[in-house]
Amino acid sequence: MSTTSLPASDHSPRLRAALLAADFTADGLLDLLGASAYAALARSETVPALRATRGDTPLETLVRLFLLQGSVPHAAADAALPLDEALADGWVVRDGEEVRATVDVRPYGGPEGQDWFIVSDLGCSVGGASGASGHGEGVVLGVGGASTTLAGLTVRTPVSSALDLGAGSGIQALHAAQHATRVTATDLNPRALGFTRLTLALSEAPPAELREGSLFEPVADESYDLIVSNPPFVISPGARLTYRDGGMGGDDLCRTLVQQAGERLNSGGFAHFLANWQHVEGEEWQDRLRSWVPRGCDAWIVQREVQDVTQYAELWLRDSGDHRDDPRSYAARYEAWLDEFEARDTKAVGFGWITLRKSDSERPSVVVEEWPHPVEQPLGATVRAHFERQEYLRTHDDAALLAARFTLAPEVVQEQVGLPGAEDPEHVVLRQNRGMRRATKVDTVAAGFAGVCDGTLSAGRILDAIAQLTGEDPVLLRDRTPQAIRLLVEEGFLEPVPVSEPR
Repeated sequence: MSTTSLPASDHSPRLRAALLAADFTADGLLDLLGASAYAALARSETVPALRATRGDTPLETLVRLFLLQGSVPHAAADAALPLDEALADGWVVRDGEEVRATVDVRPYGGPEGQDWFIVSDLGCSVGGASGASGHGEGVVLGVGGASTTLAGLTVRTPVSSALDLGAGSGIQALHAAQHATRVTATDLNPRALGFTRLTLALSEAPPAELREGSLFEPVADESYDLIVSNPPFVISPGARLTYRDGGMGGDDLCRTLVQQAGERLNSGGFAHFLANWQHVEGEEWQDRLRSWVPRGCDAWIVQREVQDVTQYAELWLRDSGDHRDDPRSYAARYEAWLDEFEARDTKAVGFGWITLRKSDSERPSVVVEEWPHPVEQPLGATVRAHFERQEYLRTHDDAALLAARFTLAPEVVQEQVGLPGAEDPEHVVLRQNRGMRRATKVDTVAAGFAGVCDGTLSAGRILDAIAQLTGEDPVLLRDRTPQAIRLLVEEGFLEPVPVSEPR
């Protein structure tokens, strides 16, 4: 574990001003490095970025200092930074006639174009100079794909209180600070809380209340309108690395986190988690996850990826750099992972998203699905709409659906599949080009129904018109179509028109 003390934030406004003046931003980096070197840096390949920063501009100096984490001449650092303050606060240290950084500072573009900075341990931003491999147990990582995925999933509505559980370098707390009156950030690793403080200060965000401890222990019985967590979800034999290994057996940490979240959520509040879960021999993984959902909560659980136990073990052994060790040591650790999975009858591991909404309903909606396909981030609005649709369907029986009006969701297209020249298609597919980008096969009646839903006529009247055109019995058509309407509403192809809107 790193014992290096963290910088102070006393002069962070001056440091931030210098970074912005040099265009040390996400857009500035792309302009300087070019798409190829920028993409290579995200793969932890630094040579193209080094070649692109051979000059002596302040921006090139800052990239070499904070992103590539090399030493720069004292004079160059003095031209790019308020150097006396940066030295005094501990952001950089002097090494002879050169200056080097003590932390990784990475530009990060906010959702509304904000210029933010994520602070983490040296070499530990994903795409940093050396990645996380080989670092000690207390290492604090920077921004990675998991953290940006969670940030994009989170429902962004104004709330009174938000909790970032397992804050790490503070990216979730930073996002939450934009729409929450009060933000609490917790972490078992006190070093992580220090980085969260630096990230918020350097990004000019309101400070968060920082609390040290595991899971919900630091917040006791307090409740929140929003809970977000990218926990140490890796299922591993032991807890070698704090940033990834939960220290509980199997997927118990993720299960405990989800189950305990229900009583910490205020009514109407959301909780968002990234998680891993076991696929156990003789058990449906969907049933396993349904058992995690706390009382009084609706849930939407999406499995994005599944790996067999060998793939999973290899992924995380590479993450920690074990593949570079002595072959016998690597083989022993690999065996330990497989022994752990065998003891738990685990055949594979799933990864995905878990979202809870506190509904206090006696008939909770729990949707568990597999969706490995591309989606459109950010998904926060899509997640919120999902739960609104579930609430709508829960409170509308078939008669109410037929009396309701609907509109076709934006950017839904229809595809007809069949032999060339055939009079009728073999089947019709409705496809979304936004959000989850779903596609669903429908019959010609459902396709025709969806196509004329513009909010002016009730579902029942549209079906009566279809019955007249096709010669079907309108009563039978009304009886069999609500199920198809429910599916189209549930999957977001049709949007209910609020009853308050004029006809």
